[in-house]
Amino acid sequence: MKKYFKRIGIIGHPRYSSSFITHEIIFNWLLTNNYDVVVESKISKFIKINKPNTGSISNIGQYCDLAIVIGGDGNMLHAARILSSYDIKVIGINRGNLGFLTDLNPNTALNQLQYVLTGNFTIENRFLLEVEVIKHNSSFHLNTAVNEVILHPKKLAHMINFKVYIDNIFAFYQRSDGLIVSTPTGSTGYALSAGGPIISTSLEAIVLIPMFPHTLTARPLVISNNSIICFEYLDKIHKLKISCDGKIVFSICSFDTITIKKSKYYLNLIHPNNYNYFETLNSKLNWSTKFFK
Repeated sequence: MKKYFKRIGIIGHPRYSSSFITHEIIFNWLLTNNYDVVVESKISKFIKINKPNTGSISNIGQYCDLAIVIGGDGNMLHAARILSSYDIKVIGINRGNLGFLTDLNPNTALNQLQYVLTGNFTIENRFLLEVEVIKHNSSFHLNTAVNEVILHPKKLAHMINFKVYIDNIFAFYQRSDGLIVSTPTGSTGYALSAGGPIISTSLEAIVLIPMFPHTLTARPLVISNNSIICFEYLDKIHKLKISCDGKIVFSICSFDTITIKKSKYYLNLIHPNNYNYFETLNSKLNWSTKFFK
């Protein structure tokens, strides 16, 4: 039988300690099937296995062919920002809540993995966003986001004034609590909660969603993912923050230049051949409820 992957990494720190049993089952199953397995260093001490090979997420990205992320979408987002820099495939087993990115069911994960590891998989190349903050003509912050980049005030419920430029052309002025700049991957996350559209992950698009705008006419805007987005901050009093996937947060000042564009890196996410994106939407968002029998 042909092996499509030789060295496999296990990543992900689930919210509940009881979920580590999935790590142990997957680890032992992979060893039984003669795969080289590397376990993320931070979780190896929580798993009851004998002297595993361990490494950082970067080590796994560099030396493994496939990374299995066990946990919720938060675990996947954290791992994806690192793994996207490497030529590695990634698949997720859901031990969280919704699981849009970690879509394998833990109860049937072994059967699904067996199916995938024998070549029955599809690959999605999910693009990331890159945010750069320039201070005094030199780059100060540079980071990536899988889901979204958010411009928001330092204090909650403070409206801010800013202009948005797309490809060096003025697009709109905004007075609101902030702005969400989302990938199609992030369109089912925070962007959805803010009233944004669901964008098929196959589309090369970016969506801009105002957060609680002080107008009745502000609407989400979908643009090409080849566009470059720049902010001009008009309020000289309040400090702002930029958030990447809700985890990486850094402050910006009124004279800083903020640029958001498509990153050169991609998340190589794989699914079983029978994966259906719309079925995922139906099950996760409770669509298509039958009112009549």
